[in-house]
Amino acid sequence: MNIKIISSGNKEIFPFAIPIGIGLIESAINLTRLCLFDKPDMIIFVGSAGSYGRKQIFDVFETSTASNIEHCMLKKECYTPIDNIISANVSRETIVNSSNYITTNEIISKAFLKLNIDAENMEFFSVVHVAKEFNIAVKGIFVITNYCYENAHKEYLQNIKNAKEKLIKYLIDKKIIKEKNE
Repeated sequence: MNIKIISSGNKEIFPFAIPIGIGLIESAINLTRLCLFDKPDMIIFVGSAGSYGRKQIFDVFETSTASNIEHCMLKKECYTPIDNIISANVSRETIVNSSNYITTNEIISKAFLKLNIDAENMEFFSVVHVAKEFNIAVKGIFVITNYCYENAHKEYLQNIKNAKEKLIKYLIDKKIIKEKNE
């Protein structure tokens, strides 16, 4: 089975993962390119996520469900004709919201929780969308680095190193990778 482990890049580089870029656009373009030239049977996206409040710092979770809901949608100030929640799985899972912007407002975070969306990661909606387009199995494995509140970026920078170590341990324990430098 041809399994590709991917990550966003920047501070989330792993020796066992192919970086695909940061945000919705870079990740969609680069993952599409990867699928066109070396189509995998499965894609596993690994990386960080911010919590809207229910998940705790350093929690690790898996999901195949993503959304692309912008803040204006929560305020009923916009609409979209596209399907903004997609899943590669039929089970009820943690939903990860994706946007090119990081939420830093606790009130907005609570609005996402009311929609049963627990975390955010900038790339995952694109990853699931591309995988579905190419009929490839997909899942994301995330570690929480911060809350999506005022100090989100500061918390991310403080926690990313330890979070990556916890994510790597999880991947080894689940036998997704054999060792840290695989």
